[in-house]
Amino acid sequence: MENLPSSEVRLKKNKCSNCFDCPCCFQTLSTRAGLATTVKAAVTEGEENKDVKATPKKVYYLFCSLCRWSSRDAGIPDQSVATGGWPEQENPHMTRINALIDYHKILASIEKQQCERKKFHPKRSFMPAQTMFSFTSALLRKRIGRPLKPPMQSQSTAQPVPSVATEEIEELPDDIFTESVDITKVTTLEQRLQYPEVQAEKINELRPQHRQFLVKRSQRCRVCEHNVSKSDLCPQSTKFKILLAAFYHIPEVKIVTCEPLRPGKSSELLLKFCNPTQHQTQITILSLDTSLSTSFIKEKDLKQEDTPQGSESPNLLPSTVRQAPVTEDPKSIKVIPNADLILPHSALILPPRDDAAEYDDTSDNHNFQDDPKLVVWRKGNKAVIRLHVIPHNTNENSEEPVIIGFVMQHGYVNTIAALEHKSPQKVDVKVKLYLNIGQLVDKA
Repeated sequence: MENLPSSEVRLKKNKCSNCFDCPCCFQTLSTRAGLATTVKAAVTEGEENKDVKATPKKVYYLFCSLCRWSSRDAGIPDQSVATGGWPEQENPHMTRINALIDYHKILASIEKQQCERKKFHPKRSFMPAQTMFSFTSALLRKRIGRPLKPPMQSQSTAQPVPSVATEEIEELPDDIFTESVDITKVTTLEQRLQYPEVQAEKINELRPQHRQFLVKRSQRCRVCEHNVSKSDLCPQSTKFKILLAAFYHIPEVKIVTCEPLRPGKSSELLLKFCNPTQHQTQITILSLDTSLSTSFIKEKDLKQEDTPQGSESPNLLPSTVRQAPVTEDPKSIKVIPNADLILPHSALILPPRDDAAEYDDTSDNHNFQDDPKLVVWRKGNKAVIRLHVIPHNTNENSEEPVIIGFVMQHGYVNTIAALEHKSPQKVDVKVKLYLNIGQLVDKA
């Protein structure tokens, strides 16, 4: 689809002129090429008995790769050009619709003129009662500031012919109760409402519809009203935004498997961790009452070349460097866990993300001294750990989900440029996680 300004989109009725949707499954149609044989007509009467060669010609038709519908099924002739030229299905009520549109446009312009007149109030001079009756009606209107002629009624607007109600109803055909119905040849309600102007009853009467233009909407968070998705004013200058969300910085946590949960009994839980960053990180699982204050990691071995030789004024630095850090207080969480988690004694180390290592089994050369009781599986920047969960005995309702909570501490390397050309800063970030691991099983 093409990027167009809003004025041209309005002119095209918010529909693309080159892209079409399948009338059966509403997927995007693709243009396919084929060969059609054309027979040349004989030039003279004497050449009629001679063999006339058929020359192949390249033609194009619309095809749906999902439901296998094609424009040939609907009887639409093939086109010699790949873009454009597809015949449009005429609306039988187009004359009536255009008349109503023109009539309401005239009414809208009249209403707009009346609103503009009300904004201007002419100055009316005082007139004594003795001299009021010595003026004619025209002079009196001119004197008090009213128009010489009363406002014309909208008689010039050609009103459309009103619709006439009728009590006559078309009778049903005679074979409606005797002929068998083939459901595969009858359109569904969704297919008819997709094109309400015609509402075809049979599949072979369906026609491809122009695809509507896509618009990027701006969405805000329901809690803090932060701009999650912002619409671009000019689609041609859309920049590729990456590494702007927490998804690219915080390790991903997934539930692999969990043993049946019983109150007061230990169950095994397998969690999968994935490091999305380009730096090695260390993950430590802590209890929920741990403080979420961020701790900075001080590097002991600093290279001499990294130390600044001189101090520069912050005003001379770029705007991206002079940005002050913005801290935000943690929001209150109303989730109450109903199970205890046995915390591991060792930490988990994850190597940096490597896209090529996912397809290469021989590239895992990391020799980490993992605890066999903790780490179950490891590959690349992913690892699976084993934890133990004990649901509370107070959980009498088996339909209530079992929720556990813990604090995940992981290392983060801040690669944003800092003042005075400092080296990248390493921070230990703590994040609270709550996991719904399932429901309790029956005591039996």
